[in-house]
Amino acid sequence: MLNIENLSKSYGEKKAVIDLSIHIAPGEIYGFIGHNGAGKTTTLKACAGILQFDKGEIFVDGVSMKKDPIGCKKKMAYIPDNPELYDFMTGLQYLDFIADIYGVTIEERKERIHKYASAFEIEKDLPALISSYSHGMKQKLAIISAWIHNPKLIMMDEPFVGLDPKAAKLLKDMMREVCDNGGAIFFSTHVLDVAEKLCDKVAIIKKGELIRSGTMEQVKGDESLEDVFLELEADK
Repeated sequence: MLNIENLSKSYGEKKAVIDLSIHIAPGEIYGFIGHNGAGKTTTLKACAGILQFDKGEIFVDGVSMKKDPIGCKKKMAYIPDNPELYDFMTGLQYLDFIADIYGVTIEERKERIHKYASAFEIEKDLPALISSYSHGMKQKLAIISAWIHNPKLIMMDEPFVGLDPKAAKLLKDMMREVCDNGGAIFFSTHVLDVAEKLCDKVAIIKKGELIRSGTMEQVKGDESLEDVFLELEADK
């Protein structure tokens, strides 16, 4: 579903991502772990078509990001770590705007908006301006907007930040449902116990380089993911 092949990206003299390769198959929830500044957000933005990259290639469901970025974006959704929504819109206007971009029918969008807004308990807030929303409500709205066009690939940067426990559990269930239906999830997180329980596979990145990846059991063995991560981070 997502193939990252020898990805490299620099900002001037700083190498943010170095020769990174990750392959995510349909049905997989793939966690992306690393300290602040390790290259996680740069990688996700490159995969979302937001950042150009220096070397390598990215394929979304077989489509090249370099050759057909619009074709890739039609198949995916991306939620940044701090979603910038349009505060002058109401929640419903924003969801309709996103649905229009992706060509979601009136019937489909109504069904999905009701399903997810009801589950996140913000349906009654949709007529209000986004400027009146709390951080958690904005995060929920961003999640709904990502799911509204039924994408094959959903990428998220620290998606659990700002969510209450009930909403976090709902998001985990939604992620698993996407994968059960043949889609894939690629997300970064610092909540390692969540990643350990939720992910099928995980990649650990350090200073732009992939230092370990594979199934959860391959990566952590008999240890906890937290212990393995801290050990790898301590290695010089």
